[in-house]
Amino acid sequence: MPVWLVRAGRNGEREDEALEKGLAIIGWEELNDLSQVKTREDLLHLLRETYPTTGANTLTNWNGQLWAFRERIQTGDIIVLPLKRRSAIAIGYCKGPYKYLADGEMGVHTRQVRWLKTDVPRSVFDQDLLYSLGAFMTVCQISRNNAEERIRLILEGRQPDGAQTSSAPDTSESEVNAPVDVVQYAEDQLRNYIEQKFKGHSLARLVDSVLQATGYTTTLSPPGPDGGVDIVAGRGIMGFESPRMCVQVKSSSSPISVDVLRSLHGTMKTFGAEQGLLVSWGGFKDSVRLEAKNQFFSVRLWDSGQLIQNLLENYERLSAEIQTALPLKRIWVLVD
Repeated sequence: MPVWLVRAGRNGEREDEALEKGLAIIGWEELNDLSQVKTREDLLHLLRETYPTTGANTLTNWNGQLWAFRERIQTGDIIVLPLKRRSAIAIGYCKGPYKYLADGEMGVHTRQVRWLKTDVPRSVFDQDLLYSLGAFMTVCQISRNNAEERIRLILEGRQPDGAQTSSAPDTSESEVNAPVDVVQYAEDQLRNYIEQKFKGHSLARLVDSVLQATGYTTTLSPPGPDGGVDIVAGRGIMGFESPRMCVQVKSSSSPISVDVLRSLHGTMKTFGAEQGLLVSWGGFKDSVRLEAKNQFFSVRLWDSGQLIQNLLENYERLSAEIQTALPLKRIWVLVD
């Protein structure tokens, strides 16, 4: 069955709404209901009227994406949503036809989706699949390297064997020609490297170095049983000053459950810490994020994306040992 990349806003602004309401939601809010558009040529004419100052090539590109969303995606097709606000990918099945929903002064273009998994870690996907999913497109069919079968296996909870170049021609010209998000591509490469080089207790060592680079005085627990805390941290030369923080680091590639968050809360009380940081390389189940919303002033969650972001922001201040183990160089790249 075909697999479609469908994003929910340039910065993921509609991701939560899409997952909560069981929808695929795309932009183009200025564009009216597409239900009555008969042909692809009629859609292009409507785009020209709605966006008179937009270039012809861009309008042609938009036309292809919108027509695919309205017409080519079929009930039962797989929908993949790479999440911008966390390092995870949502996967589901399309449940129904295109529908225009009123949303204040402007409407939104939607398809019903039965989201089966909303927290699949990016690390589960091979690099070539992540490359395809990193296309700078809102709607795009993903088909290269047997992508349909491999993503279906991931949806079923099985790990595919890896890239298998198909003898069949690519069916999606947009996938071949779409520019790639080079920032996301570089982050995925870094994520894969960290996963290989900083397993187990070494990941806590990496988090410890990041916290020190941000001004914390820390104590890192030795390998082995940690008593519910991997790092204790505080401000000031001796670490006595507030905020005092307990940190728990989980290196598993699977999302963790809410029990770990509740355990961290108990550890914070034991240590007299005002704040807690829960780091999970494999991300968090939705129940964790939901409960953490009510603990905004006491707990923070870092998945692999947040850890990498904080690492990059403080890389020059990391210990020489960590920089040697994780050699990075900042470069400027011209992005089209």
